[in-house]
Amino acid sequence: MQVCLLSPTCLIPTEEIDPERVAELQAQILGVGRWTVPITVEKHALFVMDGHHRLAVAHRLQLPLVPVILLDYSAVRVESWRPGQTVTPARILAMARSGRKFPCKTTRHIFDQDLPNCDLPLDSLRRVAPTERAAAYAERARR
Repeated sequence: MQVCLLSPTCLIPTEEIDPERVAELQAQILGVGRWTVPITVEKHALFVMDGHHRLAVAHRLQLPLVPVILLDYSAVRVESWRPGQTVTPARILAMARSGRKFPCKTTRHIFDQDLPNCDLPLDSLRRVAPTERAAAYAERARR
């Protein structure tokens, strides 16, 4: 499991965000000048599993690249933060394909193993070219 770089424009959000949380997170990221937590993304459909607020920050900062970890549901369990609501990988994929979004903090992804962090200066995300692997995933997602 490794961190790669993808364009935020090829990532598909599946949940609404809290604008106040986005502003807080943006201030935090700008304050340290570094990106330290990758966005987790489903590796085939490129929808966001965890990191919707970080994705919003990347869009606000107009970053051409963002650190991501590409996963599938063989290593991830999903449940709902909302009592009585059932969330499945199939429902999340359907939501991603429809362009609609769950309410903020609906899905909770539980990772079987610890995820790597990253420590990238924001300036490096503004000028680094995507890795070959990341470019291949982005190209496949466009098809």
